[in-house]
This record gives sequence, structure tokens and C-alpha cells, in this order.
Amino acid sequence: MAMRWLTAFIDRTAEDFDSTVAFWAAITGSTISAPRGTDGEFATLIPATGDSYLRVQRVVSGGGHHLDVHVGDVMYTVARAEELGASVEHELAGIPVMRSPAGLPFCVVADQGLAAVPEPVALEPGGPTTSADHLCIDVPAEHFAAECQFWAAFTGWPLRGIDEPDYAGLGKPAELPLGLLLQRLGDDSPTPVASAHLDFGCDDVDAVVPAHERLGATVLAEREHWTVLADPAGHPYCLIRQPPSRRRGT
Repeated sequence: MAMRWLTAFIDRTAEDFDSTVAFWAAITGSTISAPRGTDGEFATLIPATGDSYLRVQRVVSGGGHHLDVHVGDVMYTVARAEELGASVEHELAGIPVMRSPAGLPFCVVADQGLAAVPEPVALEPGGPTTSADHLCIDVPAEHFAAECQFWAAFTGWPLRGIDEPDYAGLGKPAELPLGLLLQRLGDDSPTPVASAHLDFGCDDVDAVVPAHERLGATVLAEREHWTVLADPAGHPYCLIRQPPSRRRGT
């Protein structure tokens, strides 16, 4: 099974939706499409170059992120995912909504002909470039090994260890805009199922952080190799100290 494209959805509740959409459009250098869906609950973040791979959805409660997996044969892919341990939760407008073995939601959608990977963007002329180039799946410790094996088998991408002991990366094809990284949560994590956040590859994290703060982000933690921020709705994302072209797991 070949994945033709991956789209990351940024899911936010009505009270946070407008501010979140404006924020994510700003930090990714995107414009916002016209709303669509029965209640105008969907929109696409249109990049300055290439094809879109980030979308937003207004949800009733919670919020977070989910994946759309673009494939040539939807029913075959759904059956394959079930063989590997995923489950179909329901269908939305004919689209299968599934959950991975550890509980991360994802949808299987028909190939839409998207193929051009966007270039990294600079928020200021001549400034450092960034790209939201990985979705990090945050997995409860007891499900980490099985979740890694599921995504490696489902995508067909090689599973690779990286320098950080609680992380694993998948070697995505160069023709896709978004990679997958998995993080093992601590034993004391209150989260019973997998969730996800976006990671940005950055030329210069220290220079990018103030720009994100001016747009509404809040710094949550600073680590040796990354800085954790929260968007205006309080959902975390990371700026990684590696240029987009040399991100781990690729």
C-alpha cells in the first residue's frame, strides 16, 4: 500500500477556532481557504508554494490533531489497517474514520492528486526558515512498541531509532510533506490514548520563538534540541533545532 499524501488536521473547538486558524495560518505562511462542510467546519491552510497538507476543523469538544491518509484504494487500505490492529469508529460523509491501536484518530481518503511539497517559509524577509514537517504521535508507555509497529507496517516506512531514547521516527519518502514521529509518554501520564502534536523543523529556534510569541504563542518548556510552545488554544507544538531539510526520521 502506497500512501500518496498525508494531511494533518488541526482540530479546535468553536470558542478557539477563529483565533487558532489565524495563528496557524500566520506561523505557516499560509492563507485560509473558504470554509466548507455542512456547518462551515472545515478549511484548508493554503501554502505559499506547493500543495496543501494542513487543514483545520471545528469540533464540538476536546480538540487536538488527526491525520488524513490519502491512498489509491480506500477500502483495501481500511481492511489492511484493521488487519494491523486499527478499528473503524464511524463514517463521516462516506469517509472512514479510524483509530490506531493506541487510539489516535485518522481518516482514509481517496487520492486527490496532491504531489508538490511546499518549501519552508520565513516569517520575515531574510529570516530563518521553518516547516511544520512532522506529526508527533504521543503514546502511553504501555502501547508504545505496538503503536510503532503499527505505523511502520501501515505506512511501509522503515522504523528508525533516534538520539532521544523515548522517540522513534519513520523514514518517510521525500515526496511527502509530513513525516511521523512517535514519543513514548511517561508512566505517570494521565492520557489513556494516543494524541498528537505538530513539530516544526527550524533553521534557528531562538530567532523563531519570539516571532511565534508575537503571533500569540506561549513558551511551555525549553529543551536541548527543541522548544515546546502552546498555540492560543493551549495546544502544544514544538520547534526543533534542525533545519527542515535535515529533519530526523526522514
